[in-house]
Amino acid sequence: MSKDEQLNPDGLAALRARFEQQSRKAQAYYTAMHAVRAVLGGDDAAGAWMEAPLAAFEGRTPAQLVNEGRVDELLAHVRTLKA
Repeated sequence: MSKDEQLNPDGLAALRARFEQQSRKAQAYYTAMHAVRAVLGGDDAAGAWMEAPLAAFEGRTPAQLVNEGRVDELLAHVRTLKA
């Protein structure tokens, strides 16, 4: 795009919506990582856990659950790990 071209308002709105969606996913991932880090004690362990399939979620990984918008279910599961 050159300097003289302007973004189409619809294109700009779509770009903003995509950014907000990605921002929400990133925040959800961070929230899950923070919760599981508190249980497992470190970033490496939490990162590995986020990529490991969970039997409780039919083999879905925590990262997949976050991507699917199921962070509340995931956080409830993490709370059971503390018990």
